[in-house]
Amino acid sequence: MANDTALTEEDFEFDFDDMADDLRSETLPEDPVTEEFVSDEVATPAPITEGGSEPAIDMPEEDQGDRPIPAISVRAFFEVAATAELVETVAGDRRMRRADVESISGGIPAAIEYLQENVTPNLLLIESHASAPEMLAQIDQLAQYCDPDVQVMVIGAANDIALYRQLMSRGVSEYLVPPVKPLAVIRAIGNLFADPETPFLGKSVSVVGAKGGVGASTIAHNLAWAISENARQNATLIDLDLSFGTTALDFNQEGTQTVADALLAPERTDEAVISRLLTKATERLTLFTAPASVTDDYDIPPESYDAVIQTVRRTVPFVLLDLPHGWSTWLKSTLLSSDEVILVCQPDLASLRNGKNIIDLLKGQRPNDNPPRLVINMADVPKRPEIPIKDFATAIGVEPEIVLPFDPHLFGTAANNGQMISETQPDAKSSLAINHLASELTGQVVAAPQKSFIQKLMGK
Repeated sequence: MANDTALTEEDFEFDFDDMADDLRSETLPEDPVTEEFVSDEVATPAPITEGGSEPAIDMPEEDQGDRPIPAISVRAFFEVAATAELVETVAGDRRMRRADVESISGGIPAAIEYLQENVTPNLLLIESHASAPEMLAQIDQLAQYCDPDVQVMVIGAANDIALYRQLMSRGVSEYLVPPVKPLAVIRAIGNLFADPETPFLGKSVSVVGAKGGVGASTIAHNLAWAISENARQNATLIDLDLSFGTTALDFNQEGTQTVADALLAPERTDEAVISRLLTKATERLTLFTAPASVTDDYDIPPESYDAVIQTVRRTVPFVLLDLPHGWSTWLKSTLLSSDEVILVCQPDLASLRNGKNIIDLLKGQRPNDNPPRLVINMADVPKRPEIPIKDFATAIGVEPEIVLPFDPHLFGTAANNGQMISETQPDAKSSLAINHLASELTGQVVAAPQKSFIQKLMGK
């Protein structure tokens, strides 16, 4: 494959053996390492305003984790096909997998007819394009057939603050006006059915490698440090590579209690127990280290992983999951349920094949989420044939968030000193790139820490 030939989507349907033969005879590409950044903003419903005032409806904070919806019954009564498609998309979202959703044509009149013969669901999602007086009259009629504790969301056409206030006074929980995006509806539902005892849920970020040895754990550890120490956000790093995890080594920590203690008894693990099991790395960063032992066999059901992760999410704004390379039911489930997924690759054929498989799976089963954030690690290894970054991105279907150059001296020095790379060399390209990723995840401007005069003199 010539360096000046870019791959297209059709070009990706090739024989991997043929490409491998081409790569073996290819010289190292001349392309310089670049850093390319992408973002996928999630649109929210148009706010209801009055005379240029602040929005009347407060949407959930973007930087908080998305909570799974409990096992509720939802009946949606739509008027137009676009809303029916919206409800179908919402029903298929990963956060709604426990909810029972049924969509019925006819708007508020159909809802009234339905409730005359059926029990009231937990949530009524109704669409109405009627005038304000007619809509309010229909809502009053609907209320005669609803149980007192039902939640009602209305999708209307009028961006009218007066109508909004009248609907709220009648007990309507939410009023949305187009354009309405699926994730906005899901988050609104999550707010309505949030447990008042545990209203907070931190953002979960899974870091996984496309193959073994790409440095996914190194990225996870440095990213957790950048979020906590440079973005100044409280975070917990969970090492889920039970047999070979390196979190304790990389952070120079020793402890007898590990994440396995929680996973083996999730029913007895609440927030108080979790706080006792965690290792404190800094004022803002706590660690759930792995036992890193091959003497024990861990046959842990997927629901145990989910229970422990959800418990930790109730205690801290950001939870970084250092996932092992491999494939299993619990690992797939963890990736699908994460708020963000970071996929670490090297610019080689195996990373391309495995990474594309993972990305295609996640895009297909997480249509309302950001695509995985791609990190290209250890680029420009001397004398190693590599797929050019542009071609790699085209073939895998995602632009890289950051590209880290091959820098064994920096990473080796940091590891030997029990430090992160931003401690060792804060102005290095890799340090700045990871800071950028931390900024994208947290929404905070990240300033790299500066070495003190003494550190500069000592070369630390």
